[in-house]
Amino acid sequence: MEKVSNFVELNQTNKIWAIGSIHSNLDSFNSIKRFILKNFDKRDKLIFLGNTIGLGEHSKETLNSIIELRFNLMSKYQLKPDSIVFLRGAQEEMFSKLLQLQLAPNPTEIVEWMFDHGVNKTINSYGFSEDEIKNIASSGTINISKWTSSLNRVLQKNPGHIEYFLNLKHAAYSKTKKILFVNRGVDITRPLSAQNDCFWWGFQNFSKIEKPYNTFVRIVRGYESEHLNQSKIINKNVVCTLFKQPLSNKIVVCGIFGENGEILDLFENN
Repeated sequence: MEKVSNFVELNQTNKIWAIGSIHSNLDSFNSIKRFILKNFDKRDKLIFLGNTIGLGEHSKETLNSIIELRFNLMSKYQLKPDSIVFLRGAQEEMFSKLLQLQLAPNPTEIVEWMFDHGVNKTINSYGFSEDEIKNIASSGTINISKWTSSLNRVLQKNPGHIEYFLNLKHAAYSKTKKILFVNRGVDITRPLSAQNDCFWWGFQNFSKIEKPYNTFVRIVRGYESEHLNQSKIINKNVVCTLFKQPLSNKIVVCGIFGENGEILDLFENN
């Protein structure tokens, strides 16, 4: 049986659209969505750079809107599945771990930590309360397993949600291997095939990279935990960050890129 890759190579590409962390900001995403629907072309690719859920109030509804966009684009242009790529961000990683909470050696501490980092908002959007889950986390493996099963059943009632979490990728890159798309960073001391979870947790001083990483002259990412002065992104920058702190600003940042690393456009929701 062929192993499914965690990476996507973007072939036969015109423009590459990339959407930074959405964090469940539904109205902001829907503004971006309308623009994409008007301007997307059949040879374009679309990449969601992770953290589509969490922190905001509308995780479930945001996923519904994303899945609808995928369906509309694939139907209109008869796209192949890998023309629209979803990367794993920290929020997706934590939520996926929550689905396996019964396997955790310290479930109570895990839940507390995840909730401090915004996963509670995703759980709320699926109809579960924080207190309920905290109580279950301390009630033993059998009760936790029953709860994770119920969470999976709720996901199954929302078309496409299970498939979304099962098909998240670690990174994507152009066929030219000049531009790389990640959620937060890469370990520049390792080849792409030997990366660890710094794709979504980050790598020290990643923002300050001044020379290409292997063949990649541009690395586009969808999240940065610090306040960066990106009012003027110039073409010689290796790292292009499609995200603006603070988290409360509800801005979704997007970019359009060429397969050789060119920045064709940068924009955000109206």
